Amino acid sequence: MTAAEHGLAVLYALGLWWASTGLILYLDGLPRRTFPVTLTGASAAALAALAALAAGFGEDSVAGAYVGFTCAIVVWGWNEVAFLLGYVTGPNRSPCPPGAAGRRRLKLAVATILYHEIAILAGAGLIALAASGPAGQVALWTYLLLMAMRLSAKLNVFLGVPNHAEDMLPPHLAYLSSHFRRRPINPLFPLSVTGATVLLVVLVMTASGPALPVDAAAATLLAALVALAIVEHWMLILPLPAASLWRWSLRSRDHAGAQAAVAAATAAARASVSREPWSRP
Repeated sequence: MTAAEHGLAVLYALGLWWASTGLILYLDGLPRRTFPVTLTGASAAALAALAALAAGFGEDSVAGAYVGFTCAIVVWGWNEVAFLLGYVTGPNRSPCPPGAAGRRRLKLAVATILYHEIAILAGAGLIALAASGPAGQVALWTYLLLMAMRLSAKLNVFLGVPNHAEDMLPPHLAYLSSHFRRRPINPLFPLSVTGATVLLVVLVMTASGPALPVDAAAATLLAALVALAIVEHWMLILPLPAASLWRWSLRSRDHAGAQAAVAAATAAARASVSREPWSRP
């Protein structure tokens, strides 16, 4: 692969990550009546992605690497949509009680995301079953990498970091932030960043070495994803405005909030009128 082709792969990975994240944040900020339609659309997209993998699109070609990478992002997106809409979370939907610590705090935190974690594992199993040829292998590695990235981030947030990005949580999941811990750093963070950096170096060497075009493209796409994971981890420690990257997508929450306020004011006005003596028959 040429330098331009590597650059195109990096831009594609960055653009897909940014656009898909923004779209999900926008959709989960819309009024709740839109949630069933959103989940239905996400489910249809995920099924189409699995079908594309099973069909073996882009066999033994650079296109296959792009197809596999994209399909994995789409299937992963279903998990994010189902979680952020509040459909697939966990049996515990309550804030963390004051003073909870140790095993009790861990048990409560796991219970808030248990169903989501099971769904993530199920997604990996579906991709493994549907995987066919190079595209399927790229999809599986991409999905497993996303799993590792997200698990590391969740553990770091649970153990304690300065920045939790609570403003990116939808209002109906605000209780999750009570299970986070705020501290300057935790012992896992250096290991997470170091491990991701080593993996990034390996992928870059693979992409730039004497590999087949499809393997080089896959390594480049995965390297871009690992680089994003490293940046996201540092955002947990450094005072970086993560929400500003998707400010456009968070506007849906302002609109939905304004609509809710108007509806509440209207309901209150109607209730007040109904209590007046002259409003009764």
